[in-house]
Amino acid sequence: MKAIRTTGLGVLLLLVSGLLINAVPKTPAKEVVVKSDGIKRYIPATAEFAGEPAPLNVADVRERFERELIVNANLDATTLLIIKRANRSFPIIEPILAKYGVPDDFKYLAVAESGLLNAVSPAGARGFWQFMEGAGRENGLEINGEVDERYHLEKSTEAACRYLLAAKQRFGSWTMAAASYNGGLAGVGKQVGIQKVSNYYDLLLTDETSRYVFRILALKEIMKNPALYGFTLSPEELYENLPVRKVEVDSTVTDLADFAMQQGINYKILKIHNPWLRDKKLGNAAKKKYTIDIPLRGY
Repeated sequence: MKAIRTTGLGVLLLLVSGLLINAVPKTPAKEVVVKSDGIKRYIPATAEFAGEPAPLNVADVRERFERELIVNANLDATTLLIIKRANRSFPIIEPILAKYGVPDDFKYLAVAESGLLNAVSPAGARGFWQFMEGAGRENGLEINGEVDERYHLEKSTEAACRYLLAAKQRFGSWTMAAASYNGGLAGVGKQVGIQKVSNYYDLLLTDETSRYVFRILALKEIMKNPALYGFTLSPEELYENLPVRKVEVDSTVTDLADFAMQQGINYKILKIHNPWLRDKKLGNAAKKKYTIDIPLRGY
């Protein structure tokens, strides 16, 4: 059983916080001209994930990387939406990864998982990081009928960090940790034992897991060189991370609609900014302290 499941969204991220869309490419690239349509397609000479180089000199590795790069570079509508969302989400994800000592490249894993949305997979994985219920609880998330922290971006990012650190300790590389996020600790570990190799690029895995890290590599490449792949957006087109004030609650809230109005907003805005609140009330029998975000503008 997989500890973590991907939604299978073939999505890509083309923006990192503070990156200029029209920046000069930061990685070496070779230009390939497809004569049938005259379109220039760019394939980088090197690729690495979390400081670990991908062996693009190996034929099947090169082909698998090019497949994901070409596929994801042509998801125009999805790409534009993700660019907009990244401006809002990455400033929250990046410092949490840094706090836990998890490489910054793992923000692209969240993109591959959910497209930077609180998505729900057919199997029941939820949130930006697509935790199944059991795996979410194992990694410290509260999940019940009223609160589901898989929908809490900060707390689910922390849970993902805990998972990834454990996976890195088990497999010895960040690339394998990323692969296990899709294929599961047990599933990937089993194949390491059977095939007697421990390098992701040497393993024969399921189709989904064998494509997974290459999809992340493609997202990273396109993000760092957006202009090469035909994507340009002005700062004004990006979604803003709205400022909020924090309200601490340590007692029962019998009606969240009434609570929202007391805070000067409505129920819809409350739920948009606090999607981890899953009911119309917050019973909180244990008198736990929760922090609720109230936007200062944008409503």
